[in-house]
Amino acid sequence: MIDLTAAVLPADPNVHAAYVRALERLPANLPGHGYEPEGLEELRETVAQGYRRRGLATSPGQILITHGAHNGLVHLLRLTVRPGAPVVFDHPTYPQAIDAILAAGGRPTPVALSDDGDGWDVDSLVSACRSSGAPMAYLVLDHNNPTGRMMRAPDRARLLAGLKGSETLLVLDETLVELTLSGPPALSASAVDAPRVVRLGSMSKSVWGGLRIGWIRADRAVIQRLAQSRASFDLGVPILEQLAAVELLNDGGAALAARRPLLRARRDHLRAQLAQRLPDWTCPRPAGGLSLWVRLPAPISSALVVRAEAEGLRLAAGPRFGVDGAFERRLRLPYTLPEPVLDQAVDRLAKAAKALGRRPKPATAIRGRLLPVY
Repeated sequence: MIDLTAAVLPADPNVHAAYVRALERLPANLPGHGYEPEGLEELRETVAQGYRRRGLATSPGQILITHGAHNGLVHLLRLTVRPGAPVVFDHPTYPQAIDAILAAGGRPTPVALSDDGDGWDVDSLVSACRSSGAPMAYLVLDHNNPTGRMMRAPDRARLLAGLKGSETLLVLDETLVELTLSGPPALSASAVDAPRVVRLGSMSKSVWGGLRIGWIRADRAVIQRLAQSRASFDLGVPILEQLAAVELLNDGGAALAARRPLLRARRDHLRAQLAQRLPDWTCPRPAGGLSLWVRLPAPISSALVVRAEAEGLRLAAGPRFGVDGAFERRLRLPYTLPEPVLDQAVDRLAKAAKALGRRPKPATAIRGRLLPVY
């Protein structure tokens, strides 16, 4: 079975080496009790340095270490969203974020990405936040998962200006911010800030999903409230993983720099294979991220996923990335696997599409099933 539900990279040798070094440093932390509600000071300073390099003045007191970015989002939802409150998000978006909003009792309030294939509908985002009184907006601007889009700097400025004075907490998920593959890096465009902007970061997409290290960057008062409230949910992140994260973040970006050409080659390879085997599918080239957001010739995404599993290919249907049954004409295809495996995946996908044909068919077997998608 080839699994394309996870847009993640395997660990490279640097991860094992970082754990070895972290284990050597662990004894220095053993005399303490090991509970760090905000995270190790050393790791928070290392993360803060990363933001300062982007032009965002940041202190360790503005950082809270979490079990990945998703855990950070859950903490923020618990702190700010009451049952029935609207949560605005760009549509499509990361499936686990929608699940988290629903689990918190929030009311998902989608705002469709613009039809130009490139940007966001900033006016509609601002209007949705203000008209609904949403306590939170969750946006993936660098690079949107699943589309790979990156919001332009002028649009970011318009977004902040439009939300100035509102009560909406703007949560920016930046787990893919370092994975720009074409054009100017997202890091340079992201240096816009305001007191009610919160940023989620993670090492899961850029380093390894098994390293459950993420963080929240926010105003000091927000971080303090989060550190107090998290005790009823979790008691912090394991020390060894935090020490390994310090080692990995202090490599000067060398490991990630070596991975970008690999990802760029796999992205282009997958697009070429799809163009050859499935020419009536539309496959825009994303500026970054880890996946293609493919347009299908008919609303058959859910049915195609069912058929592909019979061919030995596991996929996430387009509707998994939205609400109310949207995106039956879409399919997310990660390009994180090696080229020979991608070739096999496309071969199985083409067989499934041929068997299915272009006729929309019901796929009730997967509806209502919360398939984990990474």
